[in-house]
Amino acid sequence: MSSKKKGGKPVITAGELRDRAPDERPAAQLSERELYAGKIVTLYRDTVRFPDGSTAEFDIARHPGASAVIPFLNDPAGDEPQILLLRQYRYAAGGYLYEIPAGRLDEGESPESCAARELKEETGCTAAQIEPLTSILTTPGFTNEVIHLFMATGLTHGEPSHEADEFVEIVIIRLSEALELIRSGEITDSKTALALMFVAGFKTGD
Repeated sequence: MSSKKKGGKPVITAGELRDRAPDERPAAQLSERELYAGKIVTLYRDTVRFPDGSTAEFDIARHPGASAVIPFLNDPAGDEPQILLLRQYRYAAGGYLYEIPAGRLDEGESPESCAARELKEETGCTAAQIEPLTSILTTPGFTNEVIHLFMATGLTHGEPSHEADEFVEIVIIRLSEALELIRSGEITDSKTALALMFVAGFKTGD
């Protein structure tokens, strides 16, 4: 099938996309200017040239990246997998959210090491095995933040070490119940919802 036009915009097939060069780049950065450096992100204003030669400015929040991990209390492929969730107060969201343990990468830290560290800090648990799931872009319209998703099994329990501004409860819940919380709209955190659906759809049935 050849490319067609729909609504004045080119339409191509998935096969045509696969045939394109893997190093295709849609735009080139001409310059960057730091606007603000905060505790979590640094805000830049980039000047970008597009493939048609036009230029534009974008405000980009650059982030070091993060890891998030689903802690399984029993066999993920069993009849009733159980996981740990955090019920955590988030000021920006205006209340409490259900989340999986997560946090920013320290300088030079690998995503897997970050996942293990955040699991220990937020739940007190260490894992015999930490397995990568996938990596996601959180809000690609204005930030380059990538969150690397993992699942943890073979947990050994210990004491969490929450920071002073962290208000967290640890919740034991069946995976099936967590999926229902996504369906009902009670789990709205994107990394958590995607990670839970990923393990339910691709991993626990392997």
